[in-house]
Amino acid sequence: MILLTGASGLLGHNVLITLLQRGEQVIAPLRDAARLQLPTSLADSPNLHIIPMEGIRFSLPEYAIHHSHISAIINCAGATDMSLPSIDDYLPTNKEQVEHLVMLMRDHDIPTLVHVSTANTIGFGSVDNPATEAAPFQEPFTASLYARSKRDAEQMLDRVAHDGSGRRIVVVNPGFMVGAYDTKPSSGKLLLAGYKRRWMAIPKGGKSFVHVRDAAEAVVNAVTMGFNGERYLLTGESMTLKAFYELQAEVCGYKQRVLELPDILVLAAGRAGDILQRMKIRTQLCTRNVRQLQVYVYYDNGKARRQLAMPQTPIADAIKDFFEWYNKR
Repeated sequence: MILLTGASGLLGHNVLITLLQRGEQVIAPLRDAARLQLPTSLADSPNLHIIPMEGIRFSLPEYAIHHSHISAIINCAGATDMSLPSIDDYLPTNKEQVEHLVMLMRDHDIPTLVHVSTANTIGFGSVDNPATEAAPFQEPFTASLYARSKRDAEQMLDRVAHDGSGRRIVVVNPGFMVGAYDTKPSSGKLLLAGYKRRWMAIPKGGKSFVHVRDAAEAVVNAVTMGFNGERYLLTGESMTLKAFYELQAEVCGYKQRVLELPDILVLAAGRAGDILQRMKIRTQLCTRNVRQLQVYVYYDNGKARRQLAMPQTPIADAIKDFFEWYNKR
């Protein structure tokens, strides 16, 4: 039996689907079970056990403790809202809940934790020298409140992995995930922002785009594959935002003109957002966030492909899958 947190998110949905398709028993703590949107074939699966969750802590039900040994925890939960004004807004979910999961491991003799972090805690390399998991935390992401909270959790888990307790900790670091079951939406906001617009103005910069289904496969594989105390980049195709939107227009069959905004204009908008934040107005537009959009990121995912058997699906397929799912909702 697998304990899966964050099952209602983009990656969580896809991890849950992968687990159920493999015949695994899954316990999913959820605040709102109605947010789950599963394929018809899995919607009433007897292998899915939902337990209520309030706040960041939850208790395992008696049947899970006494009748079904939990072999692993997969933690897909995370606070990702880039408009949150303080790192203290991220820590309850991104660090304190992870500490709670480590306590559950100890109290209930659960041997393995697969923790989902972010590629932003790893330096982003260059086209000629893509970053591996050994690359240090790098600006401008060192200013990101989200990335800092995720890095804090990674450092705590690294200590647990090497404390001699025998607990197995595997950390995965996804890039920008695209695909179906993005119910909030999260990354889907970027896709929808440009969908069928005749003109699109964007910052310069790029991301490492990965099909969420590939990331989910690697996450589930990490329950039995990979090594204690290791991190794994779950990344894919590095491309500029301009190239991504041009690919989306091609996949979806519409014409669009994509214009890259000058850096000075984007930074001016970020500074305007800084003023709004000082006025206690929540906005994602601020200097620390726009600087992250202006960098070009390049990662080497070879370690995840070798050790976690992560597939590599073209991003064109991920875009197609997102819109096919979105238009059928």
